[in-house]
Amino acid sequence: MQHERYVHGHHESVLRSHTWRTVENSAAYLLPHLRPGLDVLDLGSGPGTITVDLAERVAPGTVVGVDASAEIVASASKLGEERGLANVSFRTGNAYALDLPDDSVDIAHAHQVLQHVADPVAVLQEMKRVVKPGGIVAARDVDYGGTIWYPELPGMAQWIRVYDAVHRAGGGEPNAGRRLRAWAHQAGFAEITTSASIWGFSSPAERAWWGGLWADRAVKSDFARQAVEGGFATQQDLEDMSAAWREWADSEDAWFAFPHGELLARV
Repeated sequence: MQHERYVHGHHESVLRSHTWRTVENSAAYLLPHLRPGLDVLDLGSGPGTITVDLAERVAPGTVVGVDASAEIVASASKLGEERGLANVSFRTGNAYALDLPDDSVDIAHAHQVLQHVADPVAVLQEMKRVVKPGGIVAARDVDYGGTIWYPELPGMAQWIRVYDAVHRAGGGEPNAGRRLRAWAHQAGFAEITTSASIWGFSSPAERAWWGGLWADRAVKSDFARQAVEGGFATQQDLEDMSAAWREWADSEDAWFAFPHGELLARV
């Protein structure tokens, strides 16, 4: 089995960003391909906000959310129940060996997943296996190496260096966005479309939310523990990063851009 660990963990500061995600702000490139009656796999479904959004858009088609964490799957299942959706379900699973038959879904979707796995090509091949002929494998991943922010605070420059080291030590690829097309070619896809989009944060509300969650992640999430245990940062370094994020959030001039690569691969 490939060696990897999820760099963020499931601290509240991590889930705070995940529960903000919808199809519109995180999978807009897929929107033209969604229609009622399609069956969809949402791999790495997390808290399930994108999953239930997909379910509402493809009903009466079904959507299955798969995640490695039983705790997160239980929480996502409650969200589906709260929305009153009978066409969505969640289960624990292994991205390298999905408990789904060959040719069983029309779309296999993964958001912010391939950056965290040790063998993204194998995951794409497994997604391809469960998609019907003519269906789509869709993926969107951030590219941390292209991240831009202002003011150019030293503590945030330190954050991106430490984050890169921790992410790679966990077996992942933090610059996944730029590699999606290459990985799809390696996975054997012939019909590939790639695109790019950006999350941007600059309004007072966006700065407070985005800066606050990263300030907390820097000192409270699994990232903080792995940074110290791996020798990539001291506790004081983490405190400095957290303070820099709060300073960024407090600046009226602050601006942040998070670039993403997007993949649509036809089976």
